[in-house]
Amino acid sequence: MASLSRDLIEAGLGWQYRAERIRALMNDSDTATLVARDHRVIGFAIMSFHDEHAHLVLMAVRPSEQRRGIARRMVVWLVESAITAGIASIHLELRARNEAAYAFYRALGFAETLRLPGYYLGRETAIRMLRLLRAPNVVVPAWRPPTRDAR
Repeated sequence: MASLSRDLIEAGLGWQYRAERIRALMNDSDTATLVARDHRVIGFAIMSFHDEHAHLVLMAVRPSEQRRGIARRMVVWLVESAITAGIASIHLELRARNEAAYAFYRALGFAETLRLPGYYLGRETAIRMLRLLRAPNVVVPAWRPPTRDAR
């Protein structure tokens, strides 16, 4: 996963998400890590959960495996998990020049909220995106299993 991050996400920016940092994220109980694989890792997604929001930290799929629905299935699973956890919104950042990723997230219901010049090592602009899942600060009732009607 660290090498996929280096080659597909962080290319040209240095290597921040090395194996030890990925391992620390995976060991964090407030973080979900998904791995798509055949005989090797073909894609992954890491999302951290907070009180009201979640942050999609990293997501990548090998170029040879792209356009097969892998990333979409991972995002759908993460969104459904966030809804179940009572999360109000999911946030992410991507490079402004990554038009394919921008279109991908827009198609999955994310909206651009802000552009951050120099976000990536002072060199590249980031686009921050958001998907609202529910109104913030609204208490969601705890899930309870259905009861059997004794009629």
